[in-house]
Amino acid sequence: MYRIVIGPQDLAASRFGVAPLLETLTALGLVAGRAPAGPLRPWVERMRPAYREAAGDPAVRALAFLRRRHAYMADFVQPPPVRPNLTVAAQLAVMRATPPDRARWEIARNLDGLPEPEPAVRDVLAAPDVVERLAAGLEVAWRALLERDWPLVRSILEQDIVHRAGRLAAYGWAEALDGLSRRVRWRDGVIEADIGGEPRDCRLDGTGLVLVPTVFSELGGQLEQGPPFTLMYRARGVSVLWEGRAAAGGAAAPDALGHLLGRTRADVLRALAEPATTSRLSARLRVSLGGVGGHLAVLRAAGLVTRGRDGRAVLYRRTPLGDLLAAAG
Repeated sequence: MYRIVIGPQDLAASRFGVAPLLETLTALGLVAGRAPAGPLRPWVERMRPAYREAAGDPAVRALAFLRRRHAYMADFVQPPPVRPNLTVAAQLAVMRATPPDRARWEIARNLDGLPEPEPAVRDVLAAPDVVERLAAGLEVAWRALLERDWPLVRSILEQDIVHRAGRLAAYGWAEALDGLSRRVRWRDGVIEADIGGEPRDCRLDGTGLVLVPTVFSELGGQLEQGPPFTLMYRARGVSVLWEGRAAAGGAAAPDALGHLLGRTRADVLRALAEPATTSRLSARLRVSLGGVGGHLAVLRAAGLVTRGRDGRAVLYRRTPLGDLLAAAG
């Protein structure tokens, strides 16, 4: 149990971030069977053939072997996002700058308690250029598992950030953490996070907390080595990963709502079961931003959707009439 002590300066210093390498690593752990798939099983099953091909690279298998739940995992292979909108290339550059001695120390700690790895994996982890080998393995895993789905994954993460950042700014920590995880709670100026390990206090001392939503992982954190202190949690709406694929792949069954509004416009209305941005709708439905914007304009003129600001984002939501029509359709 970690107790993250929040001071008066930490609210202004706290921020949200998206970490492509963390998503790659945790997705790899799922398809390799190193963690239970849970609600992501449809996505995992779809990606297993791609994983089997990528796993011909011993560095990919080494990264999967290092993946652990509720125990320490090497920090240098999952650097925290130091600024918004980081690319994979930018995070790989941070990873490649890791001092070799630091990487070897973290790997040794990561391996403590794990069984003996297969010889090819052991050779990668013991290599003098282990940082470069693992970085190259992450590039292979990224291309195989996430590159194609990244626009949709990123839209899920950004939607969660809009939601939680708005709650944090408007109502404070208790509201921002509500529903984040059953293993996280706010109590008297302290975030209590049950992420394994020995109980300890983590004092931010004005440096703030980096909150990182993830699609492929449960609760986790990087709270030992000093700032940036990071708390990772599962984003809302991960089912979009396979719902969007189903909507995009193949003809939909005929339906009354589609006949009335047109198939794509009906899909937009259905997708607004929860408020969403134009970019999220575009990624989910595999429709251009301009196309989504045009359909939203028609739906709004018909009184079926409305829009409003949530922080810097514009969210569209169904009106009561839109809800009735979507339910009837």
